[in-house]
Amino acid sequence: MAPTRRVAIIQWHIKELAIEENHATACEYIRQAAAQGAELAVLPEYHLSGWVPTDPRWAEQAGQSATYLSSYQALAKELKICLVPGTIIEKHAGPDESSLFYNTAYFISNDGSILGNYRKKNIWHPERPHLTSSGLESHAAIDTPIGRIGMLICWDLAFPEAFRELIADGAEIVIIPTFWTPHDASAEALRHNPASEALFLSSTLTTRCYENTCGIIFVNASGPAEDFLGMSQVTLPIVGPVAKMGNEEGVLVADMDLDLLDIAEKNYKVREDIKKEGWHYVYRHSTSQ
Repeated sequence: MAPTRRVAIIQWHIKELAIEENHATACEYIRQAAAQGAELAVLPEYHLSGWVPTDPRWAEQAGQSATYLSSYQALAKELKICLVPGTIIEKHAGPDESSLFYNTAYFISNDGSILGNYRKKNIWHPERPHLTSSGLESHAAIDTPIGRIGMLICWDLAFPEAFRELIADGAEIVIIPTFWTPHDASAEALRHNPASEALFLSSTLTTRCYENTCGIIFVNASGPAEDFLGMSQVTLPIVGPVAKMGNEEGVLVADMDLDLLDIAEKNYKVREDIKKEGWHYVYRHSTSQ
C-alpha cells in the first residue's frame, strides 16, 4: 500500500438533459485535475443528463452511454489518469420489448482500460419505478493502480452490509458517486432539522471510515443551496475529512495518507475480526446464502 494517493473530487451544477455540455464540463475538470497531479478523478452520479427520468429524452440519452464511456477511456489514456466518471445510465433490452435502465459506475485505469464496474444495488425509493437494481450480485473489490477499490452509489451509503462485503474482499478505498439533495428529506424531517441531509452525510461518511478502517471518496452534485448539497469529500479514519467542498463548482485535489488505514486497523482490528472463522456476522449479499 502506497503511503499517499493524490485524488481529485469534481462537482458542478449538472444541467438537465444537456449531455454534451455536461460531458464537456467533466472533461475540462478532469484535465484540471490531471494538471494538478491527480492519479484519480471522480465525478458525480447522473453527471451526463441529471435526474429527469420522466422526460423521454432521458431514456434516449441513456442509449448513448457507450459513446461517452469510450470518450472517458480515451481521455484517461491521454492524461494517464484513472477515472470514475460518476455514474452512467445504461439502457438494456428487457422482457416483452421493454427497456431496463441500470445506474452504473466504471473504474477506468490510467491506460484507458476498464478494470471493473458496479451497478447500483440499493435503489432510492423515488428511483425504483425507473431503475433496475443489481439485486443479488455480490459487492466485489477490484485491483487498480491506486490500490484495491470498492465502488458504491449514493443510497448504498446507508447500508453497512455493502461496506462490510467490500472490506471482506479487501477494499481499501470506497468510491461513492452521488446525487444527494436537501429534498431527499421529507417535509416532516425538515421541520425538525432543515440541515437533516447534510447531517446524514457528514456523520455517516466518517462513521463508515471508522467502522471499516477504509478511506472514502464521496462526490456529489452542486448548485443552488436550496436544491443541492455539494459536500464532496475525501474522508479517512482517525482524522475524518481531509478535503471537503461546500456547494461551489470545481475541482479539489487532495492527498490521501493511506498509512491511516493501517493505523486504524491496528487499533480497531476490524478486518482481522472479519477474517476469523468465528466471526459472528456471516450474512453476505450472495446468491449462496
